[in-house]
Amino acid sequence: MNRQRFLPRERFQSLIDQLKAAGYDVVGPQVRDHAIVFDALTKVEQLPIGITDEQAPGRYRLEKSESRRCFDWATGAQAIKPMTFVARETLWQSERLPGGGISFHDTLTETRPVAIIGVRACDLAALSIHDHHFMRGAHPDPQYSQRRQSLFLIAVHCMRSAATCFCTATGDGPQARSGYDLVLSELDTGFILEAHTGRGLDIVLQMETEAVTAEQTEQADAGILRAARQQHRTLPAGPLQEKLVSAVEHPHWQTLNDRCLSCGNCTAVCPTCFCQTHVDEISLDGQQASHVRQWESCFNPDHSHIHGIVIRSERSHRYRQWLTHKFGTWEEQFGRSGCVGCGRCITWCPVGIDVTGELAVLCKRNEP
Repeated sequence: MNRQRFLPRERFQSLIDQLKAAGYDVVGPQVRDHAIVFDALTKVEQLPIGITDEQAPGRYRLEKSESRRCFDWATGAQAIKPMTFVARETLWQSERLPGGGISFHDTLTETRPVAIIGVRACDLAALSIHDHHFMRGAHPDPQYSQRRQSLFLIAVHCMRSAATCFCTATGDGPQARSGYDLVLSELDTGFILEAHTGRGLDIVLQMETEAVTAEQTEQADAGILRAARQQHRTLPAGPLQEKLVSAVEHPHWQTLNDRCLSCGNCTAVCPTCFCQTHVDEISLDGQQASHVRQWESCFNPDHSHIHGIVIRSERSHRYRQWLTHKFGTWEEQFGRSGCVGCGRCITWCPVGIDVTGELAVLCKRNEP
C-alpha cells in the first residue's frame, strides 16, 4: 500500500477513534483562555476549527475565519514540551526507618500511551534535542524516557506562518521531515496522510481513505511553500559561536539590560530550554522527604548563585548568557543551534524583544 492516502474532512473523526481503539489517550490543540493549548481530545469539534492567530513582538491574538481548517494557526505558547519534560515532578523520596536508618525509593510511575495530533516541525526539532540530552547521554533520564517512548506523534506540515516564525532560517520547517509516526497535509477538503512508521501505517489501514491525486499533492506542496515565503525574519550567517563570544563586551548588551524584565517568559515558552532546579521538601514530622525537579530559568539570579555569590547579577549578563548559549555555545553540546525558529520568545516577550534583531546588531561587528 502507498504510504500516502487522502482522508476526507468529514471522516477525520475516524483518526481519533482509531487511535483510541489502539489504546492511546489522544491529545490535540484546542482553544483555552484565548490561546491554543494541547489537551485531551475525543471529538473533532474540540479542535480550533476556523481559528487563525495574529502574532507580533509581544502580541498574540486568535481570530475566527470562515475556513473549516483545524490547523490554520502557527504555534501556541507551548506544545509538547510539558508532556515529556514536565514542569514539576518528584524524582525520588526518602523515609526515616524505626531503627534510625533511611530508605530511598524512586517515584517512576507507569505512563499510558499518548497520541498527539498537530505537532509542528519546530517542536519535532526541539524534541530531537531533548532526546539527545535526556535519553542518549551517559545517564538517561528514566522519567523523560518513559514518557517519550509512550508517544505516538502525528505531525502537521505548516501551511501558514506567523509574522514571528523563522524556522526557514534555522532549517527546521515549515515542513516536518522526521521524528513522527504520521504526518498530515491539511487541504480545504481533507487531509493527506503519510505514514512514516509501521504503527503509523497500521492506523491508516484501519480507516476508510482514498488515493491521493496529483492535484491534492500540488495543493499541499504549494501550501508549504507559501508558509515558507511568509517568513521574513532571518539570522546572521553562521556559525554564530565565535561572533557572540567575541561580542561579550558589546555595548548593545546594556540596551537589553534596560529593556529585559528577567521575567523568564522566553525560557518558559522555548521548546528547547531545559534548565531545572532541584529542591527537597520535608514533611512536617520530619519522617519523609521528596526530591523535586522543576523548571528553572537562567534569567533567575539564583540560577547562577554559587557559594554565596550571584555570578550573573545584572540582567544584561543573564540575557547574554541565554542568547550566547542558545545560538552559539549550544553547538558544542548538540552539534546544532538551540533555536528551532518557532518565534515563541518574540511573541511572548512582554516588551517585544526580538532575538533576530538583537543578533543582527551583536553579530554585525565583533568589537564594541
